[in-house]
Amino acid sequence: MNLSDYILSFLIKKKVKKVFLITGGAISFMVDAFSRNKKIKYISVAHEQGAAMMADSYSRLGPNFSCTMVTSGPGATNLLTGIACSYFDSIPSLHICGQVNTYEQQSSNKSTQKVRQVGFQETDIVNISKPITKFSYKVTNPNEIKYILEKSYHIATTGRPGPVLLDIPMDLQRKLINPKKLKSFQAKKNKNVNLKKQVIYIIKKIKNANKPVIILGGGIKYAKSEAILKKILKKFSLPIVTTWSGVDLIDHSEKKYIGNIGVYGSRAANFTVQNSDLILSLGSRLDTRVTGGVPKNFARKAYKIMVDIDKHELNKKRGLVVDYKIKENVKNVLEGIEKIKFNNISKHEWLNKCFKWKERYPIVQKKYFKEKKYVNPYVFIEYLSKILKKKDIIIADDGGHLTWTIQAFKVKYGQKLFSAFGNSPMGYALPASIGASIVKNNSKIICIDGDGSIQINLQELHTIDKLKLPIKIFILNNDGYGIIKQFQELYLSKRYEASGKGVSNPNFKKISEAFNIGYNKIKNHSELKQIKKSIDSKRPEIIEIILKKDQKIIPKLQFGNPIEDMSPLLPRNEFFKNMEIKTIKRDKKIFEAN
Repeated sequence: MNLSDYILSFLIKKKVKKVFLITGGAISFMVDAFSRNKKIKYISVAHEQGAAMMADSYSRLGPNFSCTMVTSGPGATNLLTGIACSYFDSIPSLHICGQVNTYEQQSSNKSTQKVRQVGFQETDIVNISKPITKFSYKVTNPNEIKYILEKSYHIATTGRPGPVLLDIPMDLQRKLINPKKLKSFQAKKNKNVNLKKQVIYIIKKIKNANKPVIILGGGIKYAKSEAILKKILKKFSLPIVTTWSGVDLIDHSEKKYIGNIGVYGSRAANFTVQNSDLILSLGSRLDTRVTGGVPKNFARKAYKIMVDIDKHELNKKRGLVVDYKIKENVKNVLEGIEKIKFNNISKHEWLNKCFKWKERYPIVQKKYFKEKKYVNPYVFIEYLSKILKKKDIIIADDGGHLTWTIQAFKVKYGQKLFSAFGNSPMGYALPASIGASIVKNNSKIICIDGDGSIQINLQELHTIDKLKLPIKIFILNNDGYGIIKQFQELYLSKRYEASGKGVSNPNFKKISEAFNIGYNKIKNHSELKQIKKSIDSKRPEIIEIILKKDQKIIPKLQFGNPIEDMSPLLPRNEFFKNMEIKTIKRDKKIFEAN
């Protein structure tokens, strides 16, 4: 069997149905194998970065694995931003890069080992990608292909998941191999861990606490644990908050749900966490977007229980002290809780207090509806969340429009709302929406983008048109990089270098026409009702939402404050009434990132 044919047969066994690729000389023999196999198909995209981002969202939503194929050199390096999205958010994927023939490589001759390049477009993608992959390897022997593929798949999908990369030289792609004589990879069996003692301890601590809080993180989704989480949460009548990655794990209409926490969290959720005496963190790494720039000030009077599959996340020494660490797949912990019989744990007085904070400090304020000349993004996002259905998938890009979406969108259980949270590059949402639509049988996807961000991967509009995908692309247009302008206003004396100054936008209506995509412009609140028609259509649509140029993100953490003290600052008497623990002064050395 041809080695390239063998790789496709392996992917089919792993239930890979689509491969995202751009062809090129060094990957041509691999791509040619599709001509001999009708059980797997490829999607030709416009840019390799887009391919990696499509694979990322495909893996997030699908029951199966995702894969890209690209040529050597620039084809391979173009993947890196998308691979980083998968690495930081723990998303499994396989990236296959073509490489120049083995006899053209630097390593083929002692005299060329220190030469920068021998073969055309020869690039050491293995070492370049190692910091953002779980495993990166160049195949040097055709007879190791089975072992390496099985090892790669195992590494990508077990433990803390993530992307893997294989570099395959052209001459090996066309080698003949005997599948029956190939060596297999044997994974070490994980020991069955008895979590009963730890689970009993968790339940006991929650029972004995006066003000406990459960934090839901993205690790719950990556462990495919949404269904069991829903059962478990019925056993607890106490406040629940989420990180950004976990924002779609609970129906936002539930009284128990207080909001998402952190630098751009809700005041209510941050007051809840900061006044608590016990934190149970499930599948969150508790990074500085959650804790604020001074981790020691996060939930500083609470006993912290942290469940995470990555021991390095548990053992970070950055000021945050974790009192009880459980290094385990969060799904196993949730299954352990399910097996223990105990009465519903209720903290009604504490829950009612947190719910009153939620009522008193809504993200979408009444005054926002009074805007006449423009669309307020909080009003728009709330309206959008009302008209979308329970199975809809919403993908946001980065910066201000991502923040407004996470803050204001009210998730219905069953909806999926995500972005590339850890890497958060401009340009993610558009290609990610393509991957999402494909894995969901060419279904409707809601893409929320910005006037700056969409330009990074604008070329993928052609992919949408070519495949006739009914993706609804909302462009929130504030004529520049709004989140950066807000940062410059705070810390750089309103010098809007390369954010307002020097930045311009194309005509999005003409772009829509060029790519055969429907277009609508929403200039004020009275026109919001037009959105539903665009959403209900069966074709791709661009809906441009016109915002004020100086539209702010509210609330937002600033100037090294602890997360309970968000800007715009509350009147001091009101703030102190909300704090049941001792307040602290801000750290004057800290500048919160945008």
